[in-house]
Amino acid sequence: MAPKQPPWKRPAPPGKAPRKQLTSAEIKAAKARADAAGRRYPNLVDNMWALRQRRLSDR
Repeated sequence: MAPKQPPWKRPAPPGKAPRKQLTSAEIKAAKARADAAGRRYPNLVDNMWALRQRRLSDR
């Protein structure tokens, strides 16, 4: 089994729904997560985490 590639190296899935914009609350949560990790700005993983929180709360 091949190891999983990191998200920034994977191609975008074809035919999926359009990209979602982060809400202001999600942006603040991603920035807080980046601050806690010692980064000045949120990276792709922080933004993906914020979108996942929205999906999990919708359940």
